[in-house]
Amino acid sequence: MAEGDTVLRAARRIEDALAGEAIAVTAPNPRGRAAGVQRLDGRVMRGARAYGKNLLLDFGELVLHSHLGMSGSWDVYPRGARWRRPRASAWAVLRGPASEAVQWGGPKLRLLRAGQLSRDPVLARLGPDVLDPAFDPAAVAERMLAAAPDRQLGDALLDQGLVAGIGNIFKSEACFEARVDPWLTLAGLGDEDLRRTLEAAAALMGRAVREGRHPRRVYRQAGRPCPRCGTPVRSLGQGDANRTTYWCPGCQGGADRPPGSGRG
Repeated sequence: MAEGDTVLRAARRIEDALAGEAIAVTAPNPRGRAAGVQRLDGRVMRGARAYGKNLLLDFGELVLHSHLGMSGSWDVYPRGARWRRPRASAWAVLRGPASEAVQWGGPKLRLLRAGQLSRDPVLARLGPDVLDPAFDPAAVAERMLAAAPDRQLGDALLDQGLVAGIGNIFKSEACFEARVDPWLTLAGLGDEDLRRTLEAAAALMGRAVREGRHPRRVYRQAGRPCPRCGTPVRSLGQGDANRTTYWCPGCQGGADRPPGSGRG
């Protein structure tokens, strides 16, 4: 699933390529036509921004909202360049004088009125964006503890209503960076360790935005030696969604976690 860093990079690429231009909009795939993206044809794109895992393209009174989920993506090409997928697969094509942005797949593509953004039931429920320059780890830690003291850390970090933008990669990598046990409840962890974990997530994701690469110190490294202490990395599904958490029982704890257990 595209995490907040991937969406922010996409927003910046699209803004650099198309902001301030009148955009020709087509929808080769029926999913794009069902979303009504043709209504944007001829409008000027004013900008693009990310909010957690959500991409918002500003066309004045209308905003194009996409969520890429597990398989969606946005590509930016020089106009006329060869695409990496068949044209019929594109949900939306936004074409400017020199560049074009192409959206492929994902669970959500829709038009919103700009005046309704703050009241939209999808966007209004989101917590603070971990990549927002104004992100305050201490304040968010306090808010998370008050809202969900009994949630396990690894599970809580994926709750976009608590903090927006963190996905499975940075859930695991932030806990590893902060040397905290992702299986502890927020109340059991405490505000200081939770703050450090959020700081680590923001720093790691900020680096990924700049470098375009994701860390792989524990993520998808199950069975391999921890790069810090040499203990084999473990993995286990966590939370109601059973999303896989990767951690080192040697330097993070959780060594007594029994196979198959996602709670405790």
